[in-house]
Amino acid sequence: MKDKRQFIVWGLGRFGSSVAETLTSLGHEVLGIDNNEDVVENMADKLTHAVVCDVIDEKTVNSLGIRNFDVGVVAIGNLEPSLLATLLLKEAGLKTIVAKASNPIHGKMLKKLGATKIIYPERDMGRRVGHNLAYTNILDFVELSDNICLMEVNLSQSMAGKSLAELDVRRKYQVNVVAVKHRDGSTEMTLEPTKPLQEGDLLVVIGSRKSVEALEDGI
Repeated sequence: MKDKRQFIVWGLGRFGSSVAETLTSLGHEVLGIDNNEDVVENMADKLTHAVVCDVIDEKTVNSLGIRNFDVGVVAIGNLEPSLLATLLLKEAGLKTIVAKASNPIHGKMLKKLGATKIIYPERDMGRRVGHNLAYTNILDFVELSDNICLMEVNLSQSMAGKSLAELDVRRKYQVNVVAVKHRDGSTEMTLEPTKPLQEGDLLVVIGSRKSVEALEDGI
């Protein structure tokens, strides 16, 4: 890890607690905030700090020193509290605010109030699961932005034994292979175009939604 950063995760439901625990496990400092005392008590030994705080209580919020944090994550499901939390983080001067939204209108409002990135957990997971179910060769699918996708492709029998140069997926489908995962669990990121791929290898590719869908249909 290059640097240790300080995160606020506001809202410790299933999504927020998962984000907070992951950041903590990666060695970052995490302040978890929730208005439910039982939730905070359950998370207290899993995060750097966890506090009970109602988003409407601005005095308590200000006492947390939120302006000293690097990144704020607003993981509150309810509309009004999530908007207020985003506004408070923005006013405190946080440059990076990641906010969870339940629908596009909610997302637009969060953007207006200063959120720098909007996450739609249910929509994104639904798309991910849908792609994984619809295509037998697609093992994982992640949207990095509105138009850029990353996915793992299981080599078909016809692909095994061929090299990346022979497959030529960049020209055929306008996607880039960024890594090859081998059956033994190792991952190769410095790729040799002429090296034959083995049965059981996974290609990690990145490209536009259109090009990724073309690859899905072509493999």
